[in-house]
Amino acid sequence: MMKDNYTGQPNGRDVKTSLCSRAFQAFRSAFEDGDTTDFLALATEDFHFSIPLPYDDWKDKQVGKQRFKELVRFEREVLCLKLTPLIELYDVHFGVVVFQAEGTLNKQAYRNELTVVFEFEGDRIKSFKEFVGMPLKSYEN
Repeated sequence: MMKDNYTGQPNGRDVKTSLCSRAFQAFRSAFEDGDTTDFLALATEDFHFSIPLPYDDWKDKQVGKQRFKELVRFEREVLCLKLTPLIELYDVHFGVVVFQAEGTLNKQAYRNELTVVFEFEGDRIKSFKEFVGMPLKSYEN
């Protein structure tokens, strides 16, 4: 279920959160908890994405909501992460979030800084592209 898109402010006024913040929170929920519901509710029907995984099946542009579910399932098999946003920049067409990922990769300590660039179409996510700070050579031991 999508969380309310308003955050309370100390002065008592409510301020609407950005689409970029909502997109990242849904992205974060997918990879931390395995719950893709919020993210897919924000995705357009022609949604696509690109990620830097060192496998032939993942190297090219990935298309569709089902493929995103497969990515989350695949990554959660080897990664257990907490994602912390560090920098967020956005306009009506794009959102950029630099974030820290900490946890385990194949049961070994893992820490990295990554960037995700969301492309928006109206109030929906049309695509995203992920960039890693330290490339992964392989998910295998």
